[in-house]
Parts: sequence; C-alpha cells; structure tokens
Amino acid sequence: MSYLPATTDSIAEALEMKEPSEAITILYRIIANPSCSPEALRVKEQAITNLSDLLQQEKKAEELRSLLTQLRPFFAVIPKAKTAKIVRGIMDAVTKIPGTSDLQISLCREMVEWTRAEKRTFLRQRVEARLAALLMENKEYSEALTLLSGLVKEVRRLDDKLLLVDIDLLESKLHFSLKNLPKAKAALTAARTAANAIYVPPAQQGTIDLQSGILHAEEKDYKTAYSYFFEAFEAFNALEDPRAVFSLKYMLLCKIMVNQADDVAGIISSKAGLQYIGVELDAMKAVADAHAKRSLKHFETALNDYKAQLEEDPIVHRHLSSLYDTLLEQNLCRLIEPFSRVEIDHIAELIELPLDHVEKKMSQMILDKKFAGTLDQGAGCLVIFEVPKPDAIFPATLDTISNISKVVDSLYVRSAKIMA
Repeated sequence: MSYLPATTDSIAEALEMKEPSEAITILYRIIANPSCSPEALRVKEQAITNLSDLLQQEKKAEELRSLLTQLRPFFAVIPKAKTAKIVRGIMDAVTKIPGTSDLQISLCREMVEWTRAEKRTFLRQRVEARLAALLMENKEYSEALTLLSGLVKEVRRLDDKLLLVDIDLLESKLHFSLKNLPKAKAALTAARTAANAIYVPPAQQGTIDLQSGILHAEEKDYKTAYSYFFEAFEAFNALEDPRAVFSLKYMLLCKIMVNQADDVAGIISSKAGLQYIGVELDAMKAVADAHAKRSLKHFETALNDYKAQLEEDPIVHRHLSSLYDTLLEQNLCRLIEPFSRVEIDHIAELIELPLDHVEKKMSQMILDKKFAGTLDQGAGCLVIFEVPKPDAIFPATLDTISNISKVVDSLYVRSAKIMA
C-alpha cells in the first residue's frame, strides 16, 4: 500500500470521508509513512488514535489486534511512555467491543510476551494486571490468583503505589469471588494503605469505596455498607461513570436489608436518583414494595420480572436470597401459629407457593429448631408441638454436682499430701 504524507491535512482528509472504510484506508496509509521526524511521529500518533476509534465503531476487533502487531516497528522509535499510552488505548478500544473476552485474553498474553522480550517492565506489569482482571471475569480464578501473586511482589519491590492500589483491589475482588472474606478484607486494607500515600484519582477512590461497601454488606453491616456505597455513588456520579447506577442500586439494597424499604422510593425520586431512572432501579423498587407488603408472591414476581438485574447480579442475588428465606420463615411461622395440626396443602395454598417448596422449607426450619414439630408425610400434615418450658432445677442440679466434684477433688489432693 502506498503511503500518504504524515501531515494534519492527510488526517483532515481521512476525517472528511463519509464512508468509515475509506477513512480507515487513508489512516493506514498515513501510519505506513516511513518518516521519523518529530512532526511526522506526532501526526502518526494522532492517526493511530483516530484509526483505533474508527475500528472500534466498526467493531473490528481482529483488525485492532493486528494493528498492535503492525505498530511494533513504530514503538521502537517513540518514547516508552507514549508506547504504553497507545497500547492501552488500543486495548481499551477492544474492550468496548462486546463479545471479545477471549480475544482480549489472547491479546494480553501476546502483549505480555512482547513486553517481556522488549524488557518493557512498566508496560508489562499493567498488561498483566489487565490480564488478571480478564481471567477473573472469565472465572479462571486459579490462573488469575497465580498471576497476581507474582505481580504484587514485583510491584511492591518497585514501590509503584498507583499500580499497587489497582492490583490489591483486583486481589480483593478475586478473593471475594472465591468467598474468602478474610483475604478479601486484607487485600482491601493493603489497597487503602497504598492509596493513602499518593493522590488517587476519583474513579479509583470510588472503586475502593464500592469494594468496601460490598465487603461490609457481606458481613451484614448494612449501615456502614450504605455509607461506602453513597461515597462511591457521589464519586461516579460526578464523573458520569456508568458504575454510579450500580452504587445507587446497592444503596437501595442496604435500605431494604435493614427494613427501611419505605426510604427506597424517596431515594429514587431525589435529584440524584432521577438521573438513573431505569430497569436497575425499577427492579429494586419492586423488591422494596414486596418487602413492605411482606408478600412472597410479589417478591417472586419481582425476581422473575427482573431476573437479569436481581438473579444475575451476584451481590444482589446473595443478599436477596437471605432476605427471601427470612421473609418465607416469618410468613410460615405466622401461618402455622394458630394450629396444632394442619395440612401442608392448606399452608401452601395460604402462602401461594408450590407444595414441594413449602414442605422442603418447613423440614429445614424444624431441623434448624425454628419451631418444634414434625412432618407426617403419610397423612400430608404438619404436627406442631408445644415448646416445653425449661425447668430451672436441672441446670441448678448440674451446677451443684460440678461444685461437689471440685470439693471431692480438693479433699483427695489434701489427703494425698497428709498420707505422704
């Protein structure tokens, strides 16, 4: 392909093209120019940025991947910092194309090999951190953890605090995904410690607050979690970051979990909440309404209607499962309270849930000693026993016997000394 002069006029010509394919061809020809003058290099950097944007819009992920390979001779003549900026820009463009997770992992592996061969440590560490994040999203936890373990030691030696914050945060998310809460908290504490020593961009601070809220919510400390989610929401809202809506969603979840479902409508209708009206907030409002009415039927309807927002969000799903169980137990206890013997069919009809679901839950409640009773499956009935009142004489008798035993032991020791 013949090249074009590396000038601003050539870039202007490309941007004036109505067809993206024509603009892409012109930009490729500008990049192919062999000139290495400062002006030509600056123009080619601009051409690369425009080209990656166009390829992203056209969803040409494979071309973006091959572009990185084609640019390797160009990277040899520009400063390493600019190389890192261009590489990250092209990889970000690939990230914005849906359905390219496998391609992104493959691309990261290629770039790690290249940076290792070129001894570009700074860039390699950032690409490895990105690779670990992609592996975690792909649920390849073992490989991601191995990669992070080696990377965190290397970065700590170099004392790159900004990258260390990213890696510690990623490690915290990884351990949380593996349900290892102590290690997730330890990694988050390490991220906060590193962040306190440097200036942290607002987006990164918001990420730290969001992760803090998630971990506190996991420990059932919903009031503290709400505070962290609020801080994260303010940071993301100011930056117009799409994660703002998730922070707001988790704030509403905390309100529901502390039995303050009535506050949900107020938060949604506030000035900040109205900006994010959509299916995510509608899902939480439906759950809040069901919780306020103590209605399992409405709760299940909300879960079915907003499956993607509630069931497929692992954080919300985990807490709503706990809330659903609590609500179901409360409703069952209230329904069986007047009876000493009742048909399971009748209870299932009253609570408007499938028979096998109700039977399974009552079996679990009996085993957990939530109430005293037994299931007569032959007759299809639940038999409820009266809870016997504890008799205070038995614990007192045990205490008396224990004290007598101590006295006898003491007398035996004394007599043994006298006999000696």
